Amino acid sequence: MREAGAAPARALSFRRGGVAAALLTEGGNVYLGVCIDTACSLGMCAERNAIASMITNGEHEINKLVCVAEGGRVAMPCGACRELMMQLSPRGSAEILVSEKTWASVSLGALMPDWWGKERGEG
Repeated sequence: MREAGAAPARALSFRRGGVAAALLTEGGNVYLGVCIDTACSLGMCAERNAIASMITNGEHEINKLVCVAEGGRVAMPCGACRELMMQLSPRGSAEILVSEKTWASVSLGALMPDWWGKERGEG
């Protein structure tokens, strides 16, 4: 969380405040990403940037994820990021931090209970 908390200031954002994400892999490594928010929708969410870094480094299992908005507020991943995470880890076991005050988290599977991939035998 501390690493992600420092990243929004580095986020490139033309329309909104910065968002950063940090994920912890099954291998114990932390990958960071920042939101690149452009006016023409060609940007990329912080979560997907962190995931791309993880994959680039040869890992594919997310254990925990935190998204941090400006001011240190915990934010939730958007639908597109949730979908990508489910496709990479169809068990949906990744834990997503929902409160910086209580350290409560929710599993990705709980956020995506009716994920379409289950019907195709992917989950």
